[in-house]
Amino acid sequence: MSFVDDAVVNVRKPLLAARFPFGRAENLREALKWCATDYYTKADIGGRFEARGIVVIGESRQGKTTEIDTLLKAFNDGTTIMPDGRPAKIVSCLLSGKVTWKDLGVVILEVLGYPLRGQNSQTEIWSKVRKYAELQGVIGIHFDECQHVFTAADTATNQKILDSFKSLLKDHNWPLMLIFSGIPSLATHIKKEEQLDRLLRTVEFKGIDLSKSTDMDELVHLVFSYGDKASVQIEDLVTEDFLKRLSFAACHRWGLVIELLIEAFSMSAFSADKVCLIDHFSAAFSQKSGFPQGYSPFTMANYDDNFDQEKMRQMYEKTRTRKSPGPNTTPD
Repeated sequence: MSFVDDAVVNVRKPLLAARFPFGRAENLREALKWCATDYYTKADIGGRFEARGIVVIGESRQGKTTEIDTLLKAFNDGTTIMPDGRPAKIVSCLLSGKVTWKDLGVVILEVLGYPLRGQNSQTEIWSKVRKYAELQGVIGIHFDECQHVFTAADTATNQKILDSFKSLLKDHNWPLMLIFSGIPSLATHIKKEEQLDRLLRTVEFKGIDLSKSTDMDELVHLVFSYGDKASVQIEDLVTEDFLKRLSFAACHRWGLVIELLIEAFSMSAFSADKVCLIDHFSAAFSQKSGFPQGYSPFTMANYDDNFDQEKMRQMYEKTRTRKSPGPNTTPD
């Protein structure tokens, strides 16, 4: 007996695979194009040069990683050819906790396909990183959740890390473009090293602000886009009041909005008439946040007085890895 529910797969797969064309994605693409063009030009001239990089900042669940992953997949498709005739590549590593510079080198070697064996010094490890990056035509590294390499108190260690990042951009033999992504405090750390900061372009992923017509329009398009993917009816649901509740329930974070849309539309796709109701969003909120069923910004009259945004954010983080129950447990 198979434990895979094909009906659920067929509903959720197009929703999880969907990529909405946010305006911020174009800003990110332009920044990477700027870096790659600069790198190509200098590499074509020959001799020593400094690579450039990008700092992508935004609060958690704003969709930074998804946008960067999508962009790097396009970059690594083999169409960006460097002067040496090889396709350019950028690798990515996730920093899930506090790491040293030596630890970071070990992680990158694994990403490059060269797991470390035996005892190696920090210098030897990073020498291998540069060597294997050059052999593979890797011209850049993306450090996701990069704020984890910095500490609040140890300024001396932070400065050493900043100097080390700078050395990767300025390496005499194989300079590397760098993409840093993380929460806003990351930019604060980087700006403390002026020479590093001047080589980087910052792209900020801002939260939802429905007082701006552009954000309101983008949210409307986002909701209808995912509704079409799920083949559910949402015309009677999408009002200004609903959009405000949706933004509030998602702590004004685009990534969380998408998560709520996927959950709610997956549920409604299994209803008899395939009509999405406010109860589907209330149930989706409970699944994603851990709040009791029926207690949500979608159903309470004075939701902005009854829910604390910081508490909601903390609840979302606590339930982040929890598996969602099947759609048959939710209301029609």
